[in-house]
Order: sequence, then C-alpha cells, then structure tokens
Amino acid sequence: MIKITDSIYINESEVKESFIRSSGPGGQHVNKVATAVQLRFNAKNSGNISAEVYNRLRAIAGSKLTEDGNLIIVSREHRSQSQNRQVALEKLISLLQQAAKKPKRRKPTRPNQASVEKRLRNKRLQSEKKKSRRNIDPSAD
Repeated sequence: MIKITDSIYINESEVKESFIRSSGPGGQHVNKVATAVQLRFNAKNSGNISAEVYNRLRAIAGSKLTEDGNLIIVSREHRSQSQNRQVALEKLISLLQQAAKKPKRRKPTRPNQASVEKRLRNKRLQSEKKKSRRNIDPSAD
C-alpha cells in the first residue's frame, strides 16, 4: 500500500510501470537501455480516490490525465531506472496529495469606508488633473 494521506491509500497493483528509452544525450547507452519510467494509474476507477478528489486531480494534472481517467507520469531525469522509478512515484504521490487538499472557501469581503472614500477622492483628483489639461475654448465666454 502506498500512503497518500492519512485517509487515502492506493494499492501498488493499481500502479502500472513501463520502461521506455530515454531521449537526449548519452551516446550508445541511451539507445540500448530503457531507463525512463512511465507510470500509469487509473484514478477514475480507483476505489480509494473519491469523486471530489478526482475532480480536483483533473484540474491539477492537466494533460497528464487522459480522457478515460489514466494518470500518466513520465520520469527521465536520471540515468538509472531505479532513480527514475522513485521520482515518478514521488510525482504521483505529490499530485494526489495536492488533489486531496480541500481548497479554502473564500470568505466574501467588502471594502471598508475609508478605502472607498480614498478611491473616490483619487478618482476626483485624477479627473480634475485631466480637466485642467484641456484646451480652453475662447468663444465659450
């Protein structure tokens, strides 16, 4: 079991790993060793992830989450497969922990009287300043 939060655990069998060849520099080593890790976790059909957490995960994960609910995380930062596995698992845990946090409810506030008066006073001053810059029409007298 992988601990996400105190109340959320996911089974290790739900996380599928596949190893792919990593891109970038590395010479011949990069062409013959599959060191990059691709983790797949079906968050939509997981019994341990609530619908509420899944909806927040959709907003956070972006393109990492497919239409059918698979969360795909790729790690190719290191040259060793074991380090990439660890990094990918940490990314998965981090994403799920972020999704598990309930966002704080915004408490609606109103500007206080002093700030309203200050804003209106500054508006009036700006208006006066611009009025004073206008061309004076001599025929208006």
